[in-house]
Amino acid sequence: MRLFVSEGAPGSLPVLVAAGRAPGRSELLISTVGPEECVVPFLTQPKFPVLQLDSGNYLFSTSAICRYFFLLSGWEPDDFTNQWLEWEATELQPVLSAALYYLVIQGKKGEDVLDPLGKALTHIDHSLSRQNCPFLGGETESLADVVLWGALYPLLQDPAYLPEELGALRSWFQTLSTQEPCQRAAETVLKQKGVLALRPYLQKQPQPSLPEGRAVSNEPEEEELATLSEEEIAAAVTAWKKGLEGLPVLRPQQNPVLPVAGERNVLITSALPYVNNVPHLGNIIGCVLSADVFARYSRLRQWNTLYLCGTDEYGTATETKAMEEGLTPQEICDKYHTIHADIYRWFNISFDFFGRTTTPQQTKITQDIFHRLLTRGFILEDTVEQLRCEHCARFLADRFVEGVCPFCGYEEARGDQCDKCGKLINAIELKKPQCKVCRSCPVVKSSRHLFLDLPKLEKRLEEWLGKTLPGSDWTPNARFIIRSWLRDGLKPRCITRDLKWGTPVPLEGFEDKVFYVWFDATIGYLSITANYTDQWEKWWKNPEQVDLYQFMAKDNVPFHGLVFPCSALGTDDNYTLVKYLIATEYLNYEDGKFSKSRGVGVFGDMAQDTGIPADIWRFYLLYIRPEGQDSAFSWTDMLLKNNSELLNNLGNFINRAGMFVSKFFGGYVPEMVLTPDDQRLLTHITLELQHYHQLLEKVRIRDALRSILTVSRHGNQYIQVNEPWKRIKGNEADRQRAGTVTGMAVNIAALLSVMLQPYMPTVSATIQAQLQLPLPACSVLPTDFLCTLPAGHQIGIVSPLFQKLENDQIESLKQHFGGSQAKVSPNPAAIETVTTPGPQQIQMLMAEVTKQGNIVREMKAQKADKNLVAAEVAKLLDLKKQLALTEGKPLETLKGKKKK
Repeated sequence: MRLFVSEGAPGSLPVLVAAGRAPGRSELLISTVGPEECVVPFLTQPKFPVLQLDSGNYLFSTSAICRYFFLLSGWEPDDFTNQWLEWEATELQPVLSAALYYLVIQGKKGEDVLDPLGKALTHIDHSLSRQNCPFLGGETESLADVVLWGALYPLLQDPAYLPEELGALRSWFQTLSTQEPCQRAAETVLKQKGVLALRPYLQKQPQPSLPEGRAVSNEPEEEELATLSEEEIAAAVTAWKKGLEGLPVLRPQQNPVLPVAGERNVLITSALPYVNNVPHLGNIIGCVLSADVFARYSRLRQWNTLYLCGTDEYGTATETKAMEEGLTPQEICDKYHTIHADIYRWFNISFDFFGRTTTPQQTKITQDIFHRLLTRGFILEDTVEQLRCEHCARFLADRFVEGVCPFCGYEEARGDQCDKCGKLINAIELKKPQCKVCRSCPVVKSSRHLFLDLPKLEKRLEEWLGKTLPGSDWTPNARFIIRSWLRDGLKPRCITRDLKWGTPVPLEGFEDKVFYVWFDATIGYLSITANYTDQWEKWWKNPEQVDLYQFMAKDNVPFHGLVFPCSALGTDDNYTLVKYLIATEYLNYEDGKFSKSRGVGVFGDMAQDTGIPADIWRFYLLYIRPEGQDSAFSWTDMLLKNNSELLNNLGNFINRAGMFVSKFFGGYVPEMVLTPDDQRLLTHITLELQHYHQLLEKVRIRDALRSILTVSRHGNQYIQVNEPWKRIKGNEADRQRAGTVTGMAVNIAALLSVMLQPYMPTVSATIQAQLQLPLPACSVLPTDFLCTLPAGHQIGIVSPLFQKLENDQIESLKQHFGGSQAKVSPNPAAIETVTTPGPQQIQMLMAEVTKQGNIVREMKAQKADKNLVAAEVAKLLDLKKQLALTEGKPLETLKGKKKK
């Protein structure tokens, strides 16, 4: 067999992935040919991809070729796959072809490209969400997954065209995109050019026309609600009528929290923040805030939950910080531990215990694990060449050496790992190394050290991963990082350092050394638990009864998913290992990075001085949580989300629902006589609640927040359509209708208060106090929408929940936290004298224009304050001016169209 593919031919992507699955792949000849070459003798025009069979016959349909390769691997055709392939050909391809043509040939951007695709992408997202599985056909990748991924990849590989609100689609796409066959196919077809690699192919195609009714439009469409069955409606109504009796019995609280046989026992940790600095917003969302949402949700589900964290306090960074501030290492740890604890308290993080690693328990447990590894032959001894700074008179810890990465050339690689390519580095491998303290060039010296024999433990790790990963909810980036490490082969890892501040090494000849912080830092979870309860082993040596969730940013994945599991497996001591490893990408600040030294970005101790409540910070950070790709904090976007989603959507609905009860019914919930329309609304909200549960069970925190806002939108639409403020003035039937609508609305508000609790605990408690929601309904979140505020229930005093953020206020904060970046303003004269701009500069400006244009469109759609819109339009025009000047265009072309 011979497979012909061509660079830039989109159909080549899925067939290359499918070919990788076929048995006898070594007998398959894959040829990459030019786009003009005719390989099928009876076709007059070039056609790709093409599969020439051994019989001499040809297949030149993408789906047919993929199907053939799957048949060779033993796959049996099924109706489910046939339906998806038919949908891909008849529904997806027409709108996808139009979107690609608009983008690549016509140069359109943003909504103009996505509009034709909106319903198709939503269809895939809803299908994945409903079955709550990672792939279209269930737990394993199918032919349908390969064909749809290959069709969508050229467009969706640009994060700008992968809608944030379609969480299930994003997770599916990212999971497939990180697989090696998919990466190889993308490299072969797109050649790192992205979607522009398709230009030669698309230029030869006729301009696609959208099917009737699919015209591109800038007008927002009404949200399409799912079709409901009679069974779904009947079940929702039955559950609603149960009311408070439908709630499960509250489980008794215990102190300390210990695993209980027969219950679901959930142990949650967030990566231990290093003690020598103040956490910024990215640190907070990546670890403690994400874990807090899941811990609060877990408690609402009545799962037996323990949430732990603490400060990581050993290492050279602490010694150096102590020298800078003229304190001892212990004093610096005490100082910053208090700072961290205060910050997390202000952010309302619900730790069961917040500890630290400078404790006798840390020494005892770390040394015990080391001894068990040593006696089992998993510790090696070797002489190591290290970098020593003669000026500072010390061996340099990895993170205090900086230089050029030997693998990718990144100029700010640390001495242990490159943040750009992710590869592990020995500090002496760095090119042009520098001491980060004094910037002098260190020298190489020899020292005896101990190593964890990771190659000897690799088989145990592989067996454990083989049992753990299938069916688990490790994030795609965590799976990819661990697999890439294993693919490259594990190497012995040094676990000791020439320092004084750390856990002592209990071995003769090594008394002057301490354990490397990343050997014993993850053991800190155990010692922190041991300081919480002397029965800590019931959590940490009980894998049969305990589900361990660990939250972190992606740079911590190797140590939690590989180094600590290897250490624990090597002890033969039945340790509880991570079952759900949840890793975020990075959060940036505006267009750059957080920097305490330059005064750029908001750090934890500063947020409370802004006058913006902690729950607003929590909401916005969770709304932009970097799941699947890096995201950025933006003051303008924070203003928009507060004023639109919180003030106009959520706050407006809950306040109106409560005010109607107070104003029209004397503060008592009225009688409710449900019509068929009410029952359908009740069912839609039940389904959205169940979707919320599905998402949070999968730890898709950002997507579940969208479900809350969707329920609120349903409520607002319900009030607007039924107009209870008018009906209350009508006849008896109208007044009864006003009562039903009001009673339904206030019960939706009660449900929202509980759904909000993991995200905005203070706002949640405020709503519950205003509605006087019964305590059992505040403490548990069922899977069905129940009537928790029955007729006759008296509510309290209702008041607004949110305040509008003003443009002047936000601009002031933006400048205050902009550091040196805010002080550097472009000189218009300098811009106008640019004569030789590079394509990279033009691309950057085009991206900025697109981004600012999206901001302006969203503000107009939300009917934001005219002065605020005008300020953002001015920024857009200034960016367009810069772009025109850079491209050498006359400024007259920027003038708006004249009105006729």
